[in-house]
Amino acid sequence: MTTSTATSHPTPPGVTAADLGRALAAFAAAIGADKVSTDEAVLREFQDPFQVPGTATNLASAVVSPTSTEDVQAIVRIANEHRVPLWPIGRGKNNGYGGAAPQVRGTVMLSFKEMNKVLEINEELGYAMVEPGVSWYDLHDAIEAGGHDLVASIVDIGFGGVVSNTLEHGLTYMPYSIDQASHCGFEVVLPSGDLLRTGSGAMDGNPTWPLYKRGLGPTSSELFMQSNFGIVTKMGYWLMPKPEVYMPLWLQVWDDHQMPAVVDALRELMLAGTIDMRPQLSNTLCMASMLTARADWYDKPGPMPEEIIDKIAKELGLGRWMMRFALYGDEAVVDHNFTKLKRRFEAIPSVSVFGAKHSAAEWETLPNPHERVQIGVPSQDLYKMAGWSGGEEGGHVDFSPVIPLTAKHAREAQELFQRLCHEAGLDYLGGMLPINARSTTFINVIPFDTKNPDQVERAYDHAKRMVAIAGKMGYGEYRAHLSFMDLAADQFGFNDHAQRRFNETLKDTLDPNGIIAPGKSGIWGSRLRAAGFPQA
Repeated sequence: MTTSTATSHPTPPGVTAADLGRALAAFAAAIGADKVSTDEAVLREFQDPFQVPGTATNLASAVVSPTSTEDVQAIVRIANEHRVPLWPIGRGKNNGYGGAAPQVRGTVMLSFKEMNKVLEINEELGYAMVEPGVSWYDLHDAIEAGGHDLVASIVDIGFGGVVSNTLEHGLTYMPYSIDQASHCGFEVVLPSGDLLRTGSGAMDGNPTWPLYKRGLGPTSSELFMQSNFGIVTKMGYWLMPKPEVYMPLWLQVWDDHQMPAVVDALRELMLAGTIDMRPQLSNTLCMASMLTARADWYDKPGPMPEEIIDKIAKELGLGRWMMRFALYGDEAVVDHNFTKLKRRFEAIPSVSVFGAKHSAAEWETLPNPHERVQIGVPSQDLYKMAGWSGGEEGGHVDFSPVIPLTAKHAREAQELFQRLCHEAGLDYLGGMLPINARSTTFINVIPFDTKNPDQVERAYDHAKRMVAIAGKMGYGEYRAHLSFMDLAADQFGFNDHAQRRFNETLKDTLDPNGIIAPGKSGIWGSRLRAAGFPQA
């Protein structure tokens, strides 16, 4: 076991230092001392990277790194025995939502970085089976190494995890991404250490486990997404056959007031199946943050003036809003759908649509990383967004409510969030990522310089204010930052918070000691509720 005496970490509520020490010794005996660490340098990896340096409060006491499902079962059983909370993470890249940090100070991190195997790729049926430490790079490379005629729907930044992103309801972009449809079949270690397989996996030897999401009786897969009811150790992920033609497309809106009309047209085209993937609609500053830094254009405090935003829009050729999207399939079908959508969108004043078709031989080397992402080629070229304010020491906190995909709601949300950002003295970086043809996340990226404590505090206070105001309008978050996870959960208050009470009943039944990810999504076990959690 790797240790350090540089500083001592707090112990979780109700757990003494002696309890923690005995648990760590038991972990080391069960899975190997080399898989257990309390080293300060190692533990620094499990903090929120977007905090004022030196101010992290969500600190872990140790990290365990299993290499098998059996290791995970042993860890969970030992944690139960000693009542030590665990915080499972895949790749630890949940940046903008708290990173790898735990909700409860002193929790033991359960890191899956060493469980990073792509266990199977089935070309005939179009799926992969992956461990929870598999990154988007790992999956892409396994597909390419095997020569498979398949592509995976991925996220913008390739260093994240396939399983962890899926469990957070994370958004990818290709056709199977609509309504997060790509996952099928979980293997789950329950808080007791018992092993469960969801859907058809509940039957021994059932070949449809990664093919059919359901089984007999209630479908349990969704219970393990954004929850703390168990730990996913394997997952099926559907892959798409490589299309004959891939056509990445761009839509520019030069009149800010026409964005809502674009939303109505987008909904119509998605409902009709003309657009069968997840577009990304971003305002000027959101797009510019992926290409440049704020200081390149403006270095004064307060929100960036409209004339500077117009300058950025023109000089970078972005427009006041820009949408990336794509068509996939047989060339004749792609041509037909392009003609149809171009006619519909360009009937809106100030809107233009353009793009070019590409064969499979070109995908890996397309110069624009946005266009590579939409055909499953990962990179980190779009990570620059984090440096909009502060450069290498920049950060952001994200607020992402779900709204109906209509012009009315898009207009109201845009006006509200822009006003709130400006009242807080911050730039408005907004965008939309449709969940499906009927609803969309309304992304608010709130950037800050981590070297500026006042700016960081204003950003977090602003995010919390938006959560509460949006909640009163009936808009709930699709995922929440650690710092306001309880506040976000509190907005779901129907029938005296019936959903929270239901979740707590499940938590107390499945996890009576409350050891798995306490506080995740606002779900606290009875032991910590009795100790006064959640805390303000």
